[in-house]
Amino acid sequence: MTQNKIYSLGEIASALGLELIGDDLCKINSIGSLNSATSGQISFLSNPLYMDQLARTQASAVILENKFSSSCDTNALISENPYLSFAQATALFKPALNCASGIHKSAVVNQSAVIHESVSIGPNVVVEANVSIAPRSVIGPNCYLGEGVVVGENCYLQSNVSLYHRVKLGDSVVVHSGSVVGADGFGFASDGHEQVKIHQLGSVSIGNHVEIGACTTIDRGTIEDTWIGEGVKIDNQVQIGHNCRIGDHSVICGCTGIAGSVTIGKYCVLGGASGVVGHISITDKVQVSAMSLVSESISESGVYSSGTWHMKTSDWKRSNVRFKQLDLIHKRVRKLEKKHTT
Repeated sequence: MTQNKIYSLGEIASALGLELIGDDLCKINSIGSLNSATSGQISFLSNPLYMDQLARTQASAVILENKFSSSCDTNALISENPYLSFAQATALFKPALNCASGIHKSAVVNQSAVIHESVSIGPNVVVEANVSIAPRSVIGPNCYLGEGVVVGENCYLQSNVSLYHRVKLGDSVVVHSGSVVGADGFGFASDGHEQVKIHQLGSVSIGNHVEIGACTTIDRGTIEDTWIGEGVKIDNQVQIGHNCRIGDHSVICGCTGIAGSVTIGKYCVLGGASGVVGHISITDKVQVSAMSLVSESISESGVYSSGTWHMKTSDWKRSNVRFKQLDLIHKRVRKLEKKHTT
């Protein structure tokens, strides 16, 4: 299914495995939001807060739960998880890459590199010795692939991506522009006068179906590889330190910073601008709220938060004064408790 193709609702329902209520011959050419969709577009309702928009929508069809179908005045596709079905629908309208296979004449490719004939290598790409690139992968303009890099099948490196030496990508990995995978971990030891560099001898190993956002950095391991599991999704401007291990299908949101030697379990979510101190572990299925700092290991699944809610600056300043007084207040309370018990 290619860009600009028009689908019948029957075709979309079949592709998504959904029940259709309405005209299966209705033509759909794109996706729109409930509020702005026009005729020929399909939309979705996943949050009851937008029920008023459902009543006004001009979309030709809406993906929604069965309990809301009676409130839908247009064609409906019934889904148990409308947001998931919407995500699947976006694949039908995804623009085609249209990248011709072959190596651009301005690319610099070492003779020892093994590159499948179906691979596309763009302008000004540099491919060092002993690189391996599997079928149908696309290397965008100005990318750098260091010595011994392995790129799996159906990978897509946007422009200006740097993969340092011996980095390994699985199949169907997407890396967006400006990201750096395999730079040195931040390791130094003090001799009392200066910082002595700990040379980073490992690399980075990335599983299948991983997506890495723009301007994200993943540092190589000190001895063993930094490891990113299958299906992990990493947002823009994320920093992942050396020796980290990120479990399968976890999600790391934008501007998160993870210090070195952190182990994160499967199906975890780290909210935007959260932080994790080094040398701790987080078990499976943990969700960390945005702007939170994880300062010790988490051994029980659940939702965790830290920090304070926003408030007027004048109120925050008064609260901060009280916060500084907590230790003194605690000591006074303990003293009063002891006096009361005696």
